[in-house]
Amino acid sequence: MILQNKTILIMGIRNKWSIAYGVAKAASEQGAKLCFTFMGEDNRPKIEELISEFEGAKAYTCDASIDSDIEELYKKIKADIGKIDGIVHCIAHAFTEDLHNDFIETSKEGYSHAVDVSAYTMVAVARLAKEADVLNENASLVALTYHGSTKVLPGYNVMGVAKAALECSIRYLADNLGPSGIRINAVSAGPIKTLSAKGIKDFNSILDVVEEKAPLRRNVTKEQVGNTVAFMLSSMSDAITGQIVYADSGYNIMG
Repeated sequence: MILQNKTILIMGIRNKWSIAYGVAKAASEQGAKLCFTFMGEDNRPKIEELISEFEGAKAYTCDASIDSDIEELYKKIKADIGKIDGIVHCIAHAFTEDLHNDFIETSKEGYSHAVDVSAYTMVAVARLAKEADVLNENASLVALTYHGSTKVLPGYNVMGVAKAALECSIRYLADNLGPSGIRINAVSAGPIKTLSAKGIKDFNSILDVVEEKAPLRRNVTKEQVGNTVAFMLSSMSDAITGQIVYADSGYNIMG
């Protein structure tokens, strides 16, 4: 098992349909111990039931857009668990109207919100983890992204801009974290029916296009993306940093 004796923090789990859940399943099957963050203390019973299948898993509330929340999170993790070996950033949000309207109608508030939550939080998570000394030697950080960062995909709108900012941030963070032996990459997942995806107009048509045009002629599952993330967290990928790794049945290579 490639994550045996490693502890992984998965940030932003919501439900069993989320990519974060697929990551958790894959990491657990590869031997990892898990801890999670979620939004809103009122969601704790639901989240604790969701993660109950992962032995010894712990759940912490954290709003990653607030630095003090991240700082408090790391203090609790160090007290409860000690240092960790990896962080998976599964955090993104945009206002519904900014996904349904034309991109040109994006408000300044909506633009700032999407980039702050979906991209800057990765910067804050990485910086504060380093400052808190919560990461073990050779730790690996992984974020989730999507092909809408590089191509215009109908309905993705401001989230595409936010993911582009996230991917560029990954490269700069890799340069900053590398001297400390810490790696950071992103996995660009193909479209998956998650709760977040329901906010994208005509999402089913995107699934149909991937099935038609991707070299493998199929969409991906959250479990397949989870397996890719597990590999990126493991020592088997220890020569890889600053990269955007596609797990999309090859769709991104097609013209």
